This record gives sequence, structure tokens and C-alpha cells, in this order.
Amino acid sequence: MRRSGLILSVVFFFFAVFLASPMEMKTAMALTPEGKQLIFDEAGLLKQEEYHELTTLAKQYGAHRETDIIILTTNNDVNGDVMKLTEDFYDEYGPGYDKPHGNAVILTLDMNNREVYLAGFYKAKTYLDDERLDKIRSKITPDLTSGDYALAFQTYMQTVDKYMGYEPGVNPDNPLFNVWVQLGASCIIGGIIVAAMVIRSGGRITINRSTYEDANTSGILDRRDQYIRTTVTKQKIQRQQSSGSGGGGGGTTGGGHSHSGSRGSF
Repeated sequence: MRRSGLILSVVFFFFAVFLASPMEMKTAMALTPEGKQLIFDEAGLLKQEEYHELTTLAKQYGAHRETDIIILTTNNDVNGDVMKLTEDFYDEYGPGYDKPHGNAVILTLDMNNREVYLAGFYKAKTYLDDERLDKIRSKITPDLTSGDYALAFQTYMQTVDKYMGYEPGVNPDNPLFNVWVQLGASCIIGGIIVAAMVIRSGGRITINRSTYEDANTSGILDRRDQYIRTTVTKQKIQRQQSSGSGGGGGGTTGGGHSHSGSRGSF
């Protein structure tokens, strides 16, 4: 009887696993970093080698920032809105580095309408706000337009990793954060200090104009201001052109998950 009961228990266990819902299976996979899928190339834009290389980068940068870095490409046969596609994907798949529906940034490429949308959830929403996502989209748009999708996706991942290393509210593209700019500024300041020390080491000059000047007899004899002409110069102010039209912002998914966002064409 005990043996029969054990067999029935084992059968029941495997039967329960078999009947597990797709969402439960996806959640289980989301909690396993080794088997986690981060690139969903439904539009077939990547070669197999590119897919594996980008997956490796996504896992590497994702672990560094504790955020799932995801790419979704679609032919969008249903002609849905790219922002809604991204939100529905987040609700249904439930990505997140720390937990299902957790820290994640998603790049969705709609090949039907030639639109791209980036969204940041939870930690990514804080560190990748609308403005920073606009910057990332601006960087990758030229490569998307030219069809170099693998390079665009690589730039997306590298920039996400870089921007999440700066506190919110800071411009991550500030030249002062550039190592070479900092090194150059240090050399200039050091040169000024050394030059000042060399000049001062040669002794101070005590003779000046007033040494031989008689203040009682020196002065301005006459002064006259004469108006000659007026010159007006006109210059056209150039407006900065962005890479790819768009902008927009974030929102909230149907499941109640708020996010930052940036959308545009390519």
C-alpha cells in the first residue's frame, strides 16, 4: 500500500507540472538567469551569431546593473501601437532581474510602422527616465535607419549600462565626466601652476610707471568723443535636429506597472 501511495504521489506531481500554465512556466524561467531569454527577434533581423553575442552582452550588462536588458523585434502584423505592444509584453511575459515584473528596460522595434520604443520599469524607470531614453534612442536611430540592427542593439545595451551608472538628474553625457577631458584639464591647471611658480622664482619687479612720473604735472590735457557709424550684424539661429522624429514618454501598463519611455521613427 505504501509503495502504491508513493507511485500515485509521483504521478500526481508530474501531472501537476504538465498542467502548469504558460505564465507559471515563464515566471519560473524568469527566475533562472541561465535559461532566461532576453532577445525576442520575432522579425528575424539577427543572424544566429549576432543573437548569441547580444544575449551574452545583455546578461553581462544586466547583471552589472541588476536589470533585465531586453530586445523585442516584431513585424506587427496586427498593426498595434508600439507602446502598447511593449506594455502588453511586460504584463504577459513578466521580465525582471530581481523578480517577475521587476527591474527591466525594453527596446521594441516595430518593423511594420518603422517605429522604436524604449521603456524602463522600476529601477530602470528611475535611472533611465524619459530624457535619458531619448538620448539612447537618438544614438541608435542612425544605425536602425541604415539597417545595422546588431550594432544599434549593442549601442543600446552599452549606453544603458553607462547611463545607469550615474545618479538620476545628472547629465551622463556631460563632457566633465569624460576621462580624457578630466586629464586634459588637470594638465592645463598643472601647467598654469608651474608657470606661475617659474615666474615668481625670478624675483619681483618693483619699478613701474609711477616711479618716474610726476603726479603734479601729469594729466589728461583734452578729451573728445566722436560718433562715426553704427554696424548691425544679423545671424540665423540654427535649430538642433534630432535623429529620428518622436519623443513621447512613459505611462502605465494594463497590469498597473508604470514606466518611463521614448518613441520615434527610424
